Amino acid sequence: MAIDPVAKAKEERRLRLSGLLVVNKPPQLSSMGVVSRVRGRARGVRTGHAGTLDPLATGVLILGLGRSTKQLDALMGLEKRYRTVIDLSVTNDCFDLEQEPIPVDVPEPAPTRADIEQALSTFTGVIQQSPPVFSAIKVDGRKSYELARNDTPPDLPERPVEVHELQLVDYTWPLVELDIRCAKGFYVRSLARDLGRALGCGGVCRSIHRTAIGSFTDEQAIDFDDIPDPIEEKHLLNWTGA
Repeated sequence: MAIDPVAKAKEERRLRLSGLLVVNKPPQLSSMGVVSRVRGRARGVRTGHAGTLDPLATGVLILGLGRSTKQLDALMGLEKRYRTVIDLSVTNDCFDLEQEPIPVDVPEPAPTRADIEQALSTFTGVIQQSPPVFSAIKVDGRKSYELARNDTPPDLPERPVEVHELQLVDYTWPLVELDIRCAKGFYVRSLARDLGRALGCGGVCRSIHRTAIGSFTDEQAIDFDDIPDPIEEKHLLNWTGA
């Protein structure tokens, strides 16, 4: 059977496709949903991502294609930056808007800006943090959120995480806006929970946006709806690990 030269050329191009694509993940979509879209538009090229974002979170998601999937572990270890808005007047079990927020009794008077800054100072450096039970952490081979949804939430032990900087961007009760610079393994939703507990309040993230992974920022990220079809080499970035 004769080989179709056009099909052969397309297959060779597909096998050569390698690089990184930085996508601004929209809300209400899983990180694997972005991977699926990219893999489809890359015509089946092996694709993975460098660090999950919660379904309701937005922002920088790095996709590795082809040989660049080998760089994903290193990319996961890069510093992260987040912008979040925390509502101190409510709580729930997942600490974001995936569940209905439940009002809490709030202290009188409400925490001041100085109170917020004092509490934030205790969450910088290397700290102990317990992941939220509604997370993808594996417990005996099952994801923690699966157990939590079956009313058997696991007891996730504290573990060390590193927070390089916590900047209070804005505060008008009950909303606290923060800029966070942290290392791998840090959970923004856990910070909302722990900040609320430190202040005697609630703590639910009304928004989480990842603004950067290492030198990759949301300014260079393409919107999900603008992912090229088909994805070609010219659309991808190279990373040397620097």
